Amino acid sequence: MIKVLVVDDDKLVRKGLISVMPWQEFGMQVVGEESNGEKALELLETQAVDLLLTDLAMPVMSGIELMRIVRKRYPGIHIVILTLHEDFEYIQEALRLGAIDYIVKVELEKEQFDEILRRIASRIHEQTNNVAVQCSQNESVFLTLDRGYVVVCLDNVSYSDWAADLKFTSHVSVIEADRNSWLLFSDESDDSKLVQQLSSKVEALENGVLVELSDVKGLSQIEIQRWTRDFTERELFYDYHPDNKIITVCVHKRYQHQLEQTDEDLDPLKELWLSAEWLYHDFLFHKLVREIRLLRLPKAKLMGLLYAFVNEWNRLFSQTVLGKITLKEPVNSWFQIELWLDGIRELIRLEANKTNYSQEIINCILKAEQMMRAEMEKQLTAAEVANRMNMSRSYFSQCFKAIIGNTFNEHIRMIRMEKAKQYLLSTNKTILWIAENTGYLDEKYFSRTFREHTGMLPSEYRLRKIQSRN
Repeated sequence: MIKVLVVDDDKLVRKGLISVMPWQEFGMQVVGEESNGEKALELLETQAVDLLLTDLAMPVMSGIELMRIVRKRYPGIHIVILTLHEDFEYIQEALRLGAIDYIVKVELEKEQFDEILRRIASRIHEQTNNVAVQCSQNESVFLTLDRGYVVVCLDNVSYSDWAADLKFTSHVSVIEADRNSWLLFSDESDDSKLVQQLSSKVEALENGVLVELSDVKGLSQIEIQRWTRDFTERELFYDYHPDNKIITVCVHKRYQHQLEQTDEDLDPLKELWLSAEWLYHDFLFHKLVREIRLLRLPKAKLMGLLYAFVNEWNRLFSQTVLGKITLKEPVNSWFQIELWLDGIRELIRLEANKTNYSQEIINCILKAEQMMRAEMEKQLTAAEVANRMNMSRSYFSQCFKAIIGNTFNEHIRMIRMEKAKQYLLSTNKTILWIAENTGYLDEKYFSRTFREHTGMLPSEYRLRKIQSRN
């Protein structure tokens, strides 16, 4: 049973998650709840926990700081973050610290509960060293053969599903390296029959791969198991192609993994992926796909990064004629991710073609929308943004309304109000500070606009939030 701790300063969020999520169906049990990082650490001293769900913006101790401490003290705990949809930079920091997933609180809907927990449970199992060995695992047992074979089922089918009809002789040893990969060794001088059996089987498996290993002599069984798990996640995940299901690998080959990238290193790449330019420029799109693949991120971190991108893309596209983007799991290989990216790009371009505007015009409007979000604290006008897009003000306003669905003024007001609510809920900044940082020079005008948008003054909105936490 996966023991779960929920940490969020909003009492309603905690109680809601605990009561509505189908924990038992996915082998999970909530064993505690706390309102801030310090209290969570106190509980962890006395209560065993496998999965930590934590908010990022909390008083006393933030979720990021809690993650840093948990990573050092309790490295075996898996972490999922709870976040508002605006917290993109915080999400990136959390993923860098090892979060396996994140849940956007404001977009959580009942029909997503099963999908979310299934995804989290799958990632926990992927990272758990759950090795079942059908022969000795003693470190002192060394391989005396030069060759071995690994059957990998990237879609995580069970051993019995693919091996039930294979009649291995007593000369074949089988070791389960992970829940989806098996090592096989034959002490016969001629192992062609075994190779033929395995080759036929992986060809029949939709996501099966046969890896022929060379130069394994002298390695212990534990060493070869560890090598297999690392190779499957860091190399095979990225190199798999359904047209090449049998590969040969030397276990002593040194793979060049890039050093872990900092947020600053990734900023230029993130900015391009979060723009609309890749939609209409083939060279840039393929360059971005190639660059993110070359990072060779562990699968859990890669998926977290892609979900963060999807969340940001939907902030842009869901309000336009282009619709909403989804990323469905399980994802078993980079090959699938490339197909998904190609599909998204084609879908968006097809939808865009249904409008009366060219790709260049749509691209300009999407760039303008991003500019509005990035510079909302400035006194932006439709005329200024139109000029920066090299468009006339009247034509820009016409295109903006048709593509985004709101007028320029309506849309920037909505963006500013979203950000103001985030500041009110996650910071102790003054109303004047929030007004100035969302583009309002007059605090009274900001408060009046906020009340028109939410039905409450900013101070009332913040107070109700505090009261709901207690």
